[in-house]
Amino acid sequence: MFEEGQYLAPVAQDADGEVVVQLSRSHPGFADPAYQARRNAIAALATAYVPGSPVPVAEYTPAEHEVWRIISRELDVKHRKYAVRAYLDGKERLDLPSDRVPQLQQVSDRLEPLTGFRYRPAAGLVPLREFYGTLADSRFYSTQYIRHHTVPLYTPEPDVVHEVIGHANALAADRFAALYRLAGQAARRVESAEALEFVSKVFWFTMEFGVMSEDGEPKAYGAGILSSYGEIEEFRGMDIRPLDLTAMGRTTYDITTYQDVLFEAESMEHLEDVVGGFWESCDDDSIAALT
Repeated sequence: MFEEGQYLAPVAQDADGEVVVQLSRSHPGFADPAYQARRNAIAALATAYVPGSPVPVAEYTPAEHEVWRIISRELDVKHRKYAVRAYLDGKERLDLPSDRVPQLQQVSDRLEPLTGFRYRPAAGLVPLREFYGTLADSRFYSTQYIRHHTVPLYTPEPDVVHEVIGHANALAADRFAALYRLAGQAARRVESAEALEFVSKVFWFTMEFGVMSEDGEPKAYGAGILSSYGEIEEFRGMDIRPLDLTAMGRTTYDITTYQDVLFEAESMEHLEDVVGGFWESCDDDSIAALT
């Protein structure tokens, strides 16, 4: 349900210079002062981060670790049923802890020897060109906060569950990591806002909400599906269409609901040929020809 770069809880600074996360009234943690304070403190860590230095430690509470344990356990069952083999292989290689929220630095230290990717903390909104472009350098922007403890299987925004369970496991797989880098190179190559949006939409319908045919049935590889307890059970009932660059680049979507239109690759090779080939060579002119 997420677009990295379009967060639903903007981050600002108050008159005293304190970092404040602006939760909406519908957010499960809106009326919880302790959760709001935690969100502010964790966002401040990212705001103060200096690129190249270790990622600041977020001191998670027992309740937050329990949320991670619950969602890790539930998603593990669903991954074995619905995830593509390449994602499962990456998950096995990365071997994330299931009993506690991992620090982003720990994720980076495990991930970099596998595929070269490292994580950078994000306090909130990351501009599209910065978020996607950084992928070209094998860097991935991630939030550090976790969803409210009263709803461990739901979040209205991308939290560390989505960023790490959804994306890091894919980034631990060589072929997926290569596709992320190609997306970053494309984002840096294109110049117009329209072309960048097209690149980001292709990313949305693949690396976020991609489906692939495997063993004669649709399996998920997109991080948005694989990090959502509810959506992973529903995606097979959606309108699943053949992989089509023009259609993906033109299709609008709502980040607050389950995605009702998905695009299916015939295989990993098909995904690499169509989407990887597009990201590898696209520019403003070639994208304009598709639209």
